[in-house]
Amino acid sequence: MSYPEPRYLGDKGEINAVFRPADTEADLISPSGNRTHYLATHAGTGGEFGLYRVDMGPKSPGPTTHFHKAISESFFVLSGEVSLFNGEGWITARSGDFLYVPVGGLHAFKNDSDDPSSMLLLFAPGAPREEYFEQVAAMARRGGQEFADFLVRHDSFFVDQEDGPAR
Repeated sequence: MSYPEPRYLGDKGEINAVFRPADTEADLISPSGNRTHYLATHAGTGGEFGLYRVDMGPKSPGPTTHFHKAISESFFVLSGEVSLFNGEGWITARSGDFLYVPVGGLHAFKNDSDDPSSMLLLFAPGAPREEYFEQVAAMARRGGQEFADFLVRHDSFFVDQEDGPAR
């Protein structure tokens, strides 16, 4: 295995780092009160990856079982407990626990506990997930073909646990 081909061809380096202070307000607050911080977006990383911090309140539902055809998703728990579905069963993940879900891997998450939790979500390669985060609740309420098309556009394929692919 070797390193990828160089993409920066200069010989002096550049000043191009991006810093985000820990006290930066959340970019998105959902109707349930969950907060999502856009740490590194698809646009900001040139499509290399997307990194988000999700702060969930007690007893917060998350997405049901789904998979992605184009992106992997990784979870790193910062605080509290997060229930992670790894395709076979639910795992109670705590601070420092990590789950990697390759492309096509079934997964889901939620906070079943009585306490808040926080985790990092890493998508690779990067995808424009911000629109998904910002519109999924409203689109789900609308339902129908518009919602089905929205999910496909955002590489999200939900499954019925008993019957296989639902959409």
